[in-house]
Amino acid sequence: MLKKYSYNSNKGSSLKGLLFLSLIFSVLLTQNVAMAQDAGTTIPSDEAVISSGEKLFKANCTVCHAVNEKVVGPALKDVHKRRDVAWITAFVKNSQKVISSGDPYAVKLYEEFNKTQMTSFDFADEEILSIVAYLKAESEKEPVAAAPVAGDTTGGAVATEQEPSGMVNILMIVILIILVLILVVLAMIISVLKKYLSQKDELAEEDKEIVNQTFDVVALVKSNAFLGLVAFIFTAIVLKSVIDGLFTIGVQQGYEPTQPIAFSHKIHAGDNQIDCNYCHTGVRKSKNANIPSPNICMNCHSAIKTESPEIQKIYAAVENNQPIEWVRIHNLPDLAYFNHSQHVAVGEIECQTCHGPIEEMDVVYQYAPLTMGWCINCHRETDVNAKGNEYYDNLVELHAEHSKEPMKVEDIGGLECAKCHY
Repeated sequence: MLKKYSYNSNKGSSLKGLLFLSLIFSVLLTQNVAMAQDAGTTIPSDEAVISSGEKLFKANCTVCHAVNEKVVGPALKDVHKRRDVAWITAFVKNSQKVISSGDPYAVKLYEEFNKTQMTSFDFADEEILSIVAYLKAESEKEPVAAAPVAGDTTGGAVATEQEPSGMVNILMIVILIILVLILVVLAMIISVLKKYLSQKDELAEEDKEIVNQTFDVVALVKSNAFLGLVAFIFTAIVLKSVIDGLFTIGVQQGYEPTQPIAFSHKIHAGDNQIDCNYCHTGVRKSKNANIPSPNICMNCHSAIKTESPEIQKIYAAVENNQPIEWVRIHNLPDLAYFNHSQHVAVGEIECQTCHGPIEEMDVVYQYAPLTMGWCINCHRETDVNAKGNEYYDNLVELHAEHSKEPMKVEDIGGLECAKCHY
């Protein structure tokens, strides 16, 4: 009986020990999971993450949001203090789901901003976290006060820029007047000298012929030398015109067609500072920048200026399942290859380099000639954007051995025929 009791007693002690160890393990595991979750939602301060978030924010969010001011949606300064990362992530991925759940803050935002539905974004959690990191970094900065737009200052600047041009014009007019006066004076001197010499009897016959000779315009016009000169000038002008005309074949610089919908880049890209990549979604990842589909327009115009006749045209296209027949402006020949992503994402070439001051255009026109010579000149003059790109490390090193000048596009094969032609 004693042995049996001892066995049961030991068994009970073992069970208690196991339960105690299990409890400790559970507590530790819970703490580790909580710490892991906290670590996962800690807003990073790494510059690379913030830079990535900035690109995502400017490409996708600036249409409706700014950091320090309300646009279509609320200002996002200190959003990380108002809501946690988990809430922000859920709202970005599906705002309507959060609102439908009855979340008080989400419902308040929805009501405050005229029940405007926020677009759902299929971002990874890490991408949303990088955007929050960027917003946090921007929130911690002191707001930069806008430079005062004073009438006197602006006027003074304009006057200063126009002053040299006005001075040049005045100087040219003064020089022209002086030259005319000089010619008049020379003509008077010649007239006086001729009268004086004609009154002298001691002049030889040859000198008298020179003094008394008159300028015969008719004889000059009929002379072979004059006719030959006129024929040469006329032929040169005709040939120059023909050659210039041949060079402009296929060149549509200044082409400004009327579009089916009066879309103003000045309002969207200029006044409202909407990033080009928001509408032209393929510009950083595709050969083509692509024309935005109506659903991109509807992200804003489902709530903004819905009664506008031009916006009604978009509604009609969507309802009738008909494409908007935009007129293509920039046309390259089929034999020429151009990749937007290579120039924009890798080369970091600004849109304005090829498309001109697009943010000032109410109606878009072809700004650059887009000729072969124009492209080649760009490749000769543009430095390769090799910073932070390991692909170019060896090329930069080899180039530095032979030249102290920055590496141009032409130095890495930018003038080879096969680069642009199939």
